[in-house]
Amino acid sequence: MDEYNCFVDWDKMDVSAQSQDTKELTCTDFHELKQLARQGYWAKNHSLRAKVYHKLISNIPCRTVTPDANVYRDIVVKIIGKRSSSSLPLPEFVDNSLIPTYCLNAEGIGAVRKIILCISNQFPDISFCPALPSVIALLLHYSKDEAECFEQVCRILACNDPSKRLIDQTFLAFESSCMTFGDLVNKYCQAAHKLMVAVSEDVLEVYSDWQRWLFGELPMAYIARVFDVFLVEGYKVLYRVALALLKFFHKVRAGQPMESDSIQQDIRAFVRDIAKSVSPERLLEKAFAIHLFSRKEIQLLQMANEKALQQKGITVKQKR
Repeated sequence: MDEYNCFVDWDKMDVSAQSQDTKELTCTDFHELKQLARQGYWAKNHSLRAKVYHKLISNIPCRTVTPDANVYRDIVVKIIGKRSSSSLPLPEFVDNSLIPTYCLNAEGIGAVRKIILCISNQFPDISFCPALPSVIALLLHYSKDEAECFEQVCRILACNDPSKRLIDQTFLAFESSCMTFGDLVNKYCQAAHKLMVAVSEDVLEVYSDWQRWLFGELPMAYIARVFDVFLVEGYKVLYRVALALLKFFHKVRAGQPMESDSIQQDIRAFVRDIAKSVSPERLLEKAFAIHLFSRKEIQLLQMANEKALQQKGITVKQKR
């Protein structure tokens, strides 16, 4: 039996798409890896994808002292004790975000909370990271045990390559990403942007949901394909996919009355049910067909937005 399945509820997984032959991934060339990730080369085999994730994450340049699996084994009992994982209060920095269950079994769902709490213990500098529960839940499907998942997530959080942005860990970084996403929508999805302006009181509030569409609402088969490419190509992929989601939302819903009294809720519902209208392949095709700014230009835009927020004194989330 697959060694990477102790947290997976196979009744929820799309097993029809799984090929049984276990391939190895030997290529190390970036351009070849990029092609394989975009084509979904390792999406068809559970244990191949697990090995690829392990390999890609092991290659992330990290801070010298990055907590590993042994640290998890040392601290988990002290932090969790005998409490049941469902009763564990989550740290404030996940901002009440959804913990997606994807295709996890009951043990996996409990493990997500335990790992979040142990990360909170080891990364006191994280102040805002709503994507974390989703990333942990996804990686648990491809981990041999909780400790391995913890180590992989820690490597993503401790990445110290200044040219490689992975997951926002402060409110300033998160908020400037939302502004940057808004700038990109304005440039690359003008029709959708006009609709957002027409139907929402605060367009930035709609765009501040963009990471939640990916890390929270998007079904497992989709976010896993996005994550395949994200681990190879980095943050820009997330912008691409979120722009594609907005384009599809606009195309499917243009001219129809809103389903709820909030466009935010409508987009979330559309993303949750995306399988009704768009396949994962089609979503990625659309995302990569957008001729986006270069990574350098996006970085400059992001830095300009961060600076604007700092000048306004907005660096932490205000209590509502």
